[in-house]
Amino acid sequence: MGDVITDIIAYQAGALVEASDTRTRIAIRAGGSAANLATWLAASGLEVHFVGHVGNDPFGFYHRQELERFGVIPHLSFDAALSTGTIVALIDPVTAERNMLTDRGANPNLTPEEVPWDLFQTGNCFHLSGYCLLEAATRQTALAALAKARQEKMRLSVDPSSTSLLEEIGPARFLEWTRGADICFPNLAEGRLLSGEESPEAVTACLTEYYGEVVLKLGPEGALWARQGEDPVRVTALPVKIVDSTGAGDAFCAGFLAEWLRGATPQAALANGARLGAVVVSQVGARPDTAA
Repeated sequence: MGDVITDIIAYQAGALVEASDTRTRIAIRAGGSAANLATWLAASGLEVHFVGHVGNDPFGFYHRQELERFGVIPHLSFDAALSTGTIVALIDPVTAERNMLTDRGANPNLTPEEVPWDLFQTGNCFHLSGYCLLEAATRQTALAALAKARQEKMRLSVDPSSTSLLEEIGPARFLEWTRGADICFPNLAEGRLLSGEESPEAVTACLTEYYGEVVLKLGPEGALWARQGEDPVRVTALPVKIVDSTGAGDAFCAGFLAEWLRGATPQAALANGARLGAVVVSQVGARPDTAA
C-alpha cells in the first residue's frame, strides 16, 4: 500500500542556469515508492497486489497498465477531483543525486473503504510505505491496515520513506504506530532520526528493540541487517556506473523481501537486494526494464 506517482525525470546537462534555459533530457516514467517495490517483487515471481489512489486522468490509467504489465494486480481507486501524483526529479549532472519537487495529487484520498480487506489473510505479507502513515489524510487508512494485518497475524514490513515528514510528526509516533513489524527498512538518515543514534551499528541496535529485523539502507555503502541476539550482517553495494538513483531503495527492499519471503538467509536476502539496487541505478527510471 502506498503512493502512485508519475516521475518526470530531468537530466541536466550542466548546472541550473537561473532565469534562462538549461539544456536537459526529460524522461517520463511510472513511479511511487510502494508501486516501484511492487513491480520488482512481481518481476521476482511473487504474487503481488498493490493498493493505491490515482486521478481519473490519462496518467491514472497509464499506471494501472504499467502495474499489470509487470504482473502486479492493481487495486486502484480513480479520483474525479484530483490528478494523479507527480514528481519532478532534477538529476545532478555530476553526482546523479536527485532533488524532487513533489505533488502527491490524488494519493492522500485513499480511504479504508477502498482497501481490499479480503487480502489480509494469515500467511500473506503486508508492506506499508511510510508516506501513508506520515500524511494525515491517509493515516486512518494506514493504521486500519496495520491493525488488520496484526489481527490476521500477517508478516509485516514498513519503510519510513521520508525524513522530512518523520520530523514533522515526530519519530516517536512512527515507532509507536509500527512497533512489532517483522522488518523495518530505513535509510541512514531516517534511521538516525528514529533512533537518535549516529553510527549504522548503533542505529540498528536501537531499532531492533521495536522491530523483529532492521535492514538499514546505506546507499553506496551497501546495507546492514540486524536482529536482537544475532551478529549483524553487512553487504557492500555492487560497483556500477550510476545513471539515476531514483528507486534504488525500493528495488533493494524488493530484492531483500523476495528472498526473505522464501526463507533465505539474511546474507542471501541482502545480496539480492544489492543486486536489484545495482540494476536500477544503472538505468533510467525506477522499474524493471522489462516484465521478464
